[in-house]
Amino acid sequence: MAKLKVTVLYDLWEEEPAEVQEEVPTPRKRKGKKPARKKKPVKHDREEIFEALEKLGHEPSYYVLDGRPQSLVGLAKCGADLIFNLTESYAGDDTKEMHVTAFLDLLDIPYTGAGPHANILAQDKSIAKKMFAFYGIQSPWFATAYRGHIDHSHDIAFPLIVKPTSEDGSIGIDAAAVVNSVKELMERVSYIQAEFDSPALIEEYIEGREIYASILGNYENARALPLVELDLSKLPKGVPKIASQDVKFEKDTEAYKLTKSVIAEDLDEEIATKLTETAIKAYRAVKLRDYGRIDMRVSNKGEVYVIEANPNPWLSSGQEFAMAARKSGLSYTQMIEEIVDLAMARQS
Repeated sequence: MAKLKVTVLYDLWEEEPAEVQEEVPTPRKRKGKKPARKKKPVKHDREEIFEALEKLGHEPSYYVLDGRPQSLVGLAKCGADLIFNLTESYAGDDTKEMHVTAFLDLLDIPYTGAGPHANILAQDKSIAKKMFAFYGIQSPWFATAYRGHIDHSHDIAFPLIVKPTSEDGSIGIDAAAVVNSVKELMERVSYIQAEFDSPALIEEYIEGREIYASILGNYENARALPLVELDLSKLPKGVPKIASQDVKFEKDTEAYKLTKSVIAEDLDEEIATKLTETAIKAYRAVKLRDYGRIDMRVSNKGEVYVIEANPNPWLSSGQEFAMAARKSGLSYTQMIEEIVDLAMARQS
């Protein structure tokens, strides 16, 4: 592929944003030795992507959307051949993630990952689940509740898990999200509504294994990478085996230290095939493209349930998507190259 000017786009915001450079230079390496007790800082995924783009012979730069109109104007003038889109919100509002991609569409600048259509369908978990049902993809029974209004899907029974309909990154999910009585259910629904001003998704809790399928490709050529399991088996008795914020992000917690993601190599071949086929169907159902991740559960009876679809999942080299890519034989740089190629192929 020809050399491209690739803008790595990400979002930062504060209530009173500090001035930021519209194009941030490549992070510099510090000279001299670091004190022995200090750990090597973990790179942002954007830094790893930047370095991979350089290795591929492209000309990368950074651009920050900081929630000010000026940053949108600057983005329109960035002159990129391709935007590597890492935004997750606009001005701290993750429901506006879709508007960023719609803005890029209006500018007619090619970009990686999901478009606004996919963001809408996948971000609202209740809409995604209705899409799954239409395409015959099994997902836990659910209902939504918001300020006295209930959107009822099917009879559901305890235990249940209650979470916001439109948050990602396990926001709003902790041990108390799994409820076993009407009292606990009402308390959790009230908490979700008050804390997030969001409808609460009330979902059948599926006891079983948490499996992630990373997908590369577009509708016609989507392929699943090796399956990854979030191993929750070592969590203490009585602690719900769910991908809570503690498990996924809070490094100082016991739950984080007792869980890890591993390549799922001990799955029955028939179940592994069903997981892969189901993930690709779910990926297509909510219009994901380039890359995405489908989160599933395998029940103790061997049934496969889709929990949610994730557009533009985290591409850090230590996370599940890159782990699956490595297992498939792709280096980190090759993985980024394929995402770039998929995005640019839409322009031909």
